[in-house]
Amino acid sequence: MKRYAMLVGVMLLFTLIAESQQKPKIAAEGGTPDDRGSARVLYWNAQTNSAAGQVAIDYGRPVWKKEYNDTAKFDAMTRGKIWRMGSNYWTILDTNLPLSIGGKKVPIGLYYLGLHRSEEGSEWSLAFIDPAKARKVHLDAFQVERAPVEFEAHMSNVSKAESPAEKLTVTLSYPKNDIKHVTMRVAWGNLVLSTPIEVTVPE
Repeated sequence: MKRYAMLVGVMLLFTLIAESQQKPKIAAEGGTPDDRGSARVLYWNAQTNSAAGQVAIDYGRPVWKKEYNDTAKFDAMTRGKIWRMGSNYWTILDTNLPLSIGGKKVPIGLYYLGLHRSEEGSEWSLAFIDPAKARKVHLDAFQVERAPVEFEAHMSNVSKAESPAEKLTVTLSYPKNDIKHVTMRVAWGNLVLSTPIEVTVPE
């Protein structure tokens, strides 16, 4: 009887030790600053000395890895998929002016962005995600392929980068004499994409 009780006690002890060594159901990560970039175009009304509106993109800056130069590997990562177009937290487009991006109307608002590549690999587009829908199911940007895409805007693939971008770089450029016509450029390693943005600015 004593031997049986001892055996039960030992088994119970091992069970408690095993349970204490199991990973917790919920874990946390992050909390320290990460590398993020921001591109913004601000329109200023000189007559009223006040802002007339702006558009901004905030994004994480992943580093291009040498293995991405392997076309087969890069295709496996991107073809027929939506990429988070950044790292860590969501890439965000915030505009308080109506836009037309790649010929697609984009109403005033805040959007999460992804980058979609077609199955055959020749077409790229910005994927616009409703943040409220992503928040509702607690989606992280890592799970971008599970996010419902509201609409897409075409991006052109620039054939070759002049010099590879070590980190993801998003720029918004415009000619000084035509400030309502902005070009969005996404550069990462050998990948260079661009799309025109037409901004409706109140006079």
